[in-house]
Amino acid sequence: MSILKSASEKYPAAGADDAVAILDMQKAFDAQRKAFAADRNPTLEERRQRVEKLVGMVLAHRERISAALNEDFGAHPVAASDLLEVLGLLGRARYVLDNLQAWMSPSPRETDSAMLGTSKAYVQSQAKGVIGNIVPWNFPFDIGVGPLIEMLAAGNRVMVKPSEFAPACAALLREMVAATFDPTLVHVAVGGLDLARAFSALAWDHLMYTGSSNVGREIMAAAARNLTPVTLELGGKCPAILSPGSVTAANVESVIGTKIIKNGQMCVSVDYALVHRSELNAFIDHATSFMASAAPEYSRGADCTGIISLRHLDRLAGLLQEAAERQTRIVPLEVDGRIDRATRRMPMSLVIDPASDLRIMQEEIFGPILPVVIYDDLDEAIDAINAGDRPLGLYVFGDDEAVIQRVLGNTVSGGAAVNTCAVQAALPSLAFGGVGASGMGRHHGAEGFREFSNQRGVVIRGTGDMIETFYAPYSKGAAVVEAVLSSL
Repeated sequence: MSILKSASEKYPAAGADDAVAILDMQKAFDAQRKAFAADRNPTLEERRQRVEKLVGMVLAHRERISAALNEDFGAHPVAASDLLEVLGLLGRARYVLDNLQAWMSPSPRETDSAMLGTSKAYVQSQAKGVIGNIVPWNFPFDIGVGPLIEMLAAGNRVMVKPSEFAPACAALLREMVAATFDPTLVHVAVGGLDLARAFSALAWDHLMYTGSSNVGREIMAAAARNLTPVTLELGGKCPAILSPGSVTAANVESVIGTKIIKNGQMCVSVDYALVHRSELNAFIDHATSFMASAAPEYSRGADCTGIISLRHLDRLAGLLQEAAERQTRIVPLEVDGRIDRATRRMPMSLVIDPASDLRIMQEEIFGPILPVVIYDDLDEAIDAINAGDRPLGLYVFGDDEAVIQRVLGNTVSGGAAVNTCAVQAALPSLAFGGVGASGMGRHHGAEGFREFSNQRGVVIRGTGDMIETFYAPYSKGAAVVEAVLSSL
């Protein structure tokens, strides 16, 4: 029976468009569950064909993807669209296709021949069923299609809910998918907040959400009502710690270069940098030099991505204003840089040694602002990281292996990178996800395939076992117990 008697009954405040979308979503969900019940174990070839169709879909719409991103962000570099939202998907799909047969094969497990004789045991990955994917606005195709690769490879049927804050991308994704797949296999549900709430309340076999930790808590609470397993990728304040002696032009370029990807609107972007007091001026000089050479008119040029909305732009401006009002030093990294509200482009700035109670140090920034926190001792920097929530990514720079391992060994994060930033989120073979407040679960690669599969343990009874020992009367098992205990 449908969990929604009707959209108007369950969501009386829903607008007409959302009410219709909710009913359509429910119909699609019911149809996918029925289709999965009739076909629970698609073959290797069927799964490969589905992933390959995704590849063809993305390639066929490459130019329209770029145009939709530009429309939603106000400005979005074409090359960045290709690099971040197209090529990454192709690499991810190729890795899955190259390894899918091995992942689908039973994984043998050891047995105790003395107890189980010739019995065999193995783990078999089987499809979970119908999976939901709630997609953020910052990477509408990379996260809208990327996890879909592993979900389909695992044999599932999938429904995708794009962000209403990127409407052009959401509409295009719906059109792309509808032209490529039967809705009983893949369906895109487009709508606003009420649809998002109804989406998370469905009795999924698995639900993935990428976005803020506050909304993540709501998603998890809704999923808990149905005991739905979740994958949550929630971001957080990812630190870059430059160990003493590591403030070089190349390392600062890595920090600042990563920060301006999507103009800071990336969950694994550097949220703040920790720099030894003696190297603060060198860090500022290297950052200024990099921007002057790489993007001298950054906020006015073609390489700057617009902020997703005026509301978010005003929030970022407010973070800087609060810091300025508290007499915090702000270093612009662009001569005559200014906010352009028409394209929502914003220049890059450093905020030097901000107080810990400023909003800029309490909230995930998600924009072109980089706080630079000063430390005098490496343990002080490590303690500062550990005082906050466990981040999605952690970046450490230096040439001393002992120092690198000291930082990695005394911190916890979803992923990490040494002498670079964010690359751990881009490798198709490397598990990606958070820990604690930055999320749970993993996607990408083999771990992603397993995340969206049921890992079913199977035993096949052979001969020469002692299984009857566990049946009443238990007196016959006494000798077995004594023999085992005496062998210890």
